[in-house]
Amino acid sequence: MAEPMYRQIADDLRGKIEAGEIAQGAQLPTEIELMEQYNASRNTVRDAIKLLTTRSLVEPRPGQGTFVVEKIKPYVTTLTGDPAAGGGDEKVYIDEVTASNRTWEISEPRVEVQKADRVVANNLRIEEGAQVVSRHQQRLIDGLPWSLQTSFYPMTLVQQGAIRLLEATSIDGGAVSYLAETCGIQQAGYRDTIAVRTPDENEARFFKVPTDGRVSVFEIFRVGFDKKGNRLRLTITVYPSDRNRLRIDVGSVPPRASTRGDPSARGLDDDAE
Repeated sequence: MAEPMYRQIADDLRGKIEAGEIAQGAQLPTEIELMEQYNASRNTVRDAIKLLTTRSLVEPRPGQGTFVVEKIKPYVTTLTGDPAAGGGDEKVYIDEVTASNRTWEISEPRVEVQKADRVVANNLRIEEGAQVVSRHQQRLIDGLPWSLQTSFYPMTLVQQGAIRLLEATSIDGGAVSYLAETCGIQQAGYRDTIAVRTPDENEARFFKVPTDGRVSVFEIFRVGFDKKGNRLRLTITVYPSDRNRLRIDVGSVPPRASTRGDPSARGLDDDAE
């Protein structure tokens, strides 16, 4: 039995995409052009596009057309690390990306004094409505938006002398090292809680992903603790799942070897497919 016409059209377009006849990021012909090309009805063409969309080969952009999805080389982020180094803070991010022979980019922080909402208050064990300092940054790898990160610090840290938390500039060595040097508050450990959800409108716009949930995001809540068990920061990092993998090392494991001599594999774990 012959396949339905819409599947034949979808398979033909898929073949052209995989062969490079239709380049990554290129716009597909319009519905009218496809109707003429395949001698098909509008509904048949739309069903073909819908099938390609569910296979993540193309993405409709309202008011613009339908475009071929660009393949993204995933990057592995190691969540475990030295607590004193901040475990995933700016220096760790820069060192890991540089070691993978890729290009990093970090925006200047957007700094605000806010009243802690319920989520921030619960994670920092402070009263809801208490003042906190938030530091928000955008991170890119090879020019592609990679993560959004916001750290929240109790205002009591500023009152203890950590006034640079209020400055809208990057802190050399990271905020965790700064707190140790300025206030004598050493991060002894941190706890990560990971959730998966649909991106909100702002995240979808920044990461350039659909808002329908086809590309979910990882949301990591990292709470840092000092040696007395007090909570000194909450860092919320959002990663789109189409370009990120998360890695956790437990116990004695060999150093990460991300390339095995293959430059095209840089940024991927040596055991990853």
